Amino acid sequence: MKTIDRKAWILIAIGTGSFMSALDASVVNTVLPIVREAFKSNVATIQWVIIIYLLVLSGLLLTFGRLGDLRGHKSVYVWGFVIFVAGSALCGAAWSPAALICFRGLQGVGAAVLAANASAIVSRNIPAHERGRAFGMVSMLTYLGLTVGPSLGGWLAHAYSWRVIFYMNVPVGAVALALGWVFIPKDTSNATGKKFDIPGAVSFITGLTGFMLALNKGAEWGWSSPAILVLLVVSVALLVAFIQIERRSPAPMLDLTLFRVPLFSMSVISSILNYVCVYGVIFLMPFYLIQGRGMNSAEAGLLLTLEPILMAITAPISGALSDRIGSRLPGMLGMGVLGVGLFLLSRLGPNSPLWLVGLDLAIAGLGTGAFISPNTSALMGAAPRSQQGVASGVQGTARNLGMVLGIGLAGAVLTTNLALNTPDALFNGVSQGFLIAAGVAVLGIVSSAIKEDTKTPTIEK
Repeated sequence: MKTIDRKAWILIAIGTGSFMSALDASVVNTVLPIVREAFKSNVATIQWVIIIYLLVLSGLLLTFGRLGDLRGHKSVYVWGFVIFVAGSALCGAAWSPAALICFRGLQGVGAAVLAANASAIVSRNIPAHERGRAFGMVSMLTYLGLTVGPSLGGWLAHAYSWRVIFYMNVPVGAVALALGWVFIPKDTSNATGKKFDIPGAVSFITGLTGFMLALNKGAEWGWSSPAILVLLVVSVALLVAFIQIERRSPAPMLDLTLFRVPLFSMSVISSILNYVCVYGVIFLMPFYLIQGRGMNSAEAGLLLTLEPILMAITAPISGALSDRIGSRLPGMLGMGVLGVGLFLLSRLGPNSPLWLVGLDLAIAGLGTGAFISPNTSALMGAAPRSQQGVASGVQGTARNLGMVLGIGLAGAVLTTNLALNTPDALFNGVSQGFLIAAGVAVLGIVSSAIKEDTKTPTIEK
């Protein structure tokens, strides 16, 4: 098999898994009201279908990334498909909200295994001068999953049953598993003389899970409520303990010296800032379109697909460009265009033409797509070969942390304005939320600018 064929099949295998994960996430979010009605459940209970998946995924990314470094990324990755497919089938067969929530947690375990090792496999098997393009292709399939998900999920749930959206992961996952098993090369283990850092893993999982739960539920439970305060104090204490454990451990789960590399640390910060902006849009736009403009969910969903479509188109182009000129300029340009899109979105009012709404969303999508691939390539290229799984886990953790912060920040701004109960409260809240997100994008330009970039960062360390 020629080298070019092998590389292409590796990207197809990884891209299929990314497409499946993105499709599942977007589909479940879309049909959650239908699931609630089917079980005759309340919103407070059924929302845990989303929350448990997020918490499990976020908490385990770093752990499974390190496990991949120690045991081999391919073997860990293919087990991720087994777990995800099994969790999907069980979700489809769930007999109660509690069962569905538990099985979604199992799905989250599988998703964490896949996400924590996918980027590492790409970095280890694709030459440095082609890495940006490779990550662009994987990102394109991810965005296609996000684009197709809402419309496909709505149609399947309407025509058949909400259970079909989980069952469809079984054949897709089986294909992705077969592709990964056949075409991803077996990598060497780095486990010789090294033990898995159990104290570090436990403190990180519990600390980060508690912290993200507090951020997720703060507005609902009250930021000054005893439950939130206890969660924040305990989780921060556990994360501080994690840092101390890693400093003293002879074989840490997370080598903190990675963050002394400006290219790595600034890429992580830039990633967090980017996802704060992206998920601010995802949170605020449905309120603007449905509650503010009176559109139905199908009409709003169709308009919102413009953003991921532009991401899918731009990501591989920007990734290929970063292979030639490095990640700094594409990253700055991407965050700058995203900031412009967010500012334009903040100018929308109750009577703005829909073509203008679509154009502003397309500009935001263009910026996000231009940023993601170069930044991912820089982050993964800055990590040593023996820590590619950890770097991939850090990348995924940054994404989920940015997501929670973005939704929390946008939600707080919108809720504060709605509490004023003025005629323009909704539009003012949406506008202020987008303006703040545009300010975050400016910070992203700065963090992208100060990276010590190289034209083709290597991982041969």
